[in-house]
Parts: sequence; C-alpha cells; structure tokens
Amino acid sequence: MSSKISPYLALMKLRVVELLLVTTLPALFLAVRGVPSFKITAATLIGGTLAAGASNAFNMIIEVDSDRLMARTAKRPIVSGAVSETQAFVFASMLTVVSLVIFSYFTTVWATVLTAAAIVFYVFGYTIGLKRRTSQNIVWGGIAGCMPVLIGWAAITNSLSLTAWLFFLLIFFWTPPHFWALAIKYRDDYAAAGIPMLPVVASIKSVQKQMWFHTIGMVICSLALDWSAKLPWWCWVITVLLALGFGQQLLKIDGPNSDKAAAKLFQWSITYLSVYSLLLVIAVLVSNP
Repeated sequence: MSSKISPYLALMKLRVVELLLVTTLPALFLAVRGVPSFKITAATLIGGTLAAGASNAFNMIIEVDSDRLMARTAKRPIVSGAVSETQAFVFASMLTVVSLVIFSYFTTVWATVLTAAAIVFYVFGYTIGLKRRTSQNIVWGGIAGCMPVLIGWAAITNSLSLTAWLFFLLIFFWTPPHFWALAIKYRDDYAAAGIPMLPVVASIKSVQKQMWFHTIGMVICSLALDWSAKLPWWCWVITVLLALGFGQQLLKIDGPNSDKAAAKLFQWSITYLSVYSLLLVIAVLVSNP
C-alpha cells in the first residue's frame, strides 16, 4: 500500500507545501486578531495543501521532459514510471476539485476564488508561460506562492486588507533570493534542461545585486507589516535581527565558495520566513490574550 501511495505524495511535493502552510497560519491569526476557529483553520490548511499539491502535480506533468534532463528531478514519479501522465492528471484534477469544494463549503467565496486563481496562475502563468521564457520567471511566477496569505486572510474575513497585502508583498520579495540561492547550486541542471534561471544566464555578481534589491524590499515590507498589524516593539527588534542575519549570508554569495554560501542562504531564507511567521502568531496571542 505504501509503495502505491508514496508516488502520489511525491507528486504533491509536500516539503515545498510546508512553507506555504507556515505563512497561511499567521495570516489566519492576524485576520481574527486572536485564535481562529478550528473548523476554518483545518479547512484552510487542508484545502491549501491539496491545492498546492495539485499545482505541483500539474507542474510535473508539464515538465516531465525537462525533469528527465536534470539530476535532481530524474527520480520524480512520472519520470521513473511509478505514475503515468494520465494517472497524474486525474490525481491533480481530483485534488483541485476537492480543494475548491472544501474552501467553498467551509470558508468564503473570496478564499475559494483566490485558491482557484493560484492554481491557474502557477500552472499556466508560471509553468507554461514564464519559466522557459525569461530569467525573471520566479519573480512573477512566485506570485502563486504568495497567495496562501491572501487565501488565509480571506477565509476569515471574505475580504483583503492592507496588512494582508503587505504580507503578500513580503513573500513576493522573499521568493527570488530564496529560489535563486537554490538555483545557484543547481544551475548546471537548469542549463542542461534549457531553463533560463537567473544564475544560469547571469554572473554571480549580477544575481547578488538583484538578490539585494528583493531582500531590501522584503525587509521594508516586514517592518511595514509590523506597523500595519500594530505589533509590539520587540517584534520590530526581532525583525531587524532576522534581516541582519539574512544580509550577512547574502554578502558571502559573491565569494570563492558561492555554492556553499548559496546553500546557507537558502537555509537562512527558510529560517527567516519560519521565524517571522511564528513571531506574528506569538505577537497576536500576547497582544490579544
């Protein structure tokens, strides 16, 4: 049974989905200014997991040829033959339908519409439209990864606020440095597959400059979110410390060990988003006992 289920779980790329859930949860807490109801929280997290899993499965169907050319993706379920393209398509379609049903029944219209839009944009906007056409693919394609915070907020309020949009922009600016750090390590893979990720077509120095631009935007949006959400002063201090740690890692990218530095930056980017998201939840709970 495990051998039959595991290829389908692999299609969903659940390790990637974890980060989406990490940002969805604080959006729920911020929207309600306290502890959200268990029903809405469970529906949003389960529905979000299925929606993201569907997007990733569709992505693997579309990119099966390029996955065969990259060492890090050569063992994916469709490439290895563990799942056929037809089976993967049926699975992804079912996940999509179930996800939207969960959102429409347990949350709000806005949350359902935003979820559908995120799936469509990731599949058609990013995977089909942008990924092979521009080195800025992940900048605009990353919008799909920003959607969970809007979905979480809308699941509570059926609307969007300045705070929700600032959280969206924070992740929008966070995504390129996070993904480009990984792409530096795997740039030979992307080159072999003909995918013009920025580290493939630009020098490390150029990549670092663009990373700085997005990192500064991320920090500004983080502090603006602290202000908009009326978080206590210690949240601002921790945000600045996280930003300094991020910047320290980014400084090392243009050095003799750029691959090693990029790997550390990738891990630090995950730490930044995870700790900041936890910080938001704690701040809400402390401020609204």
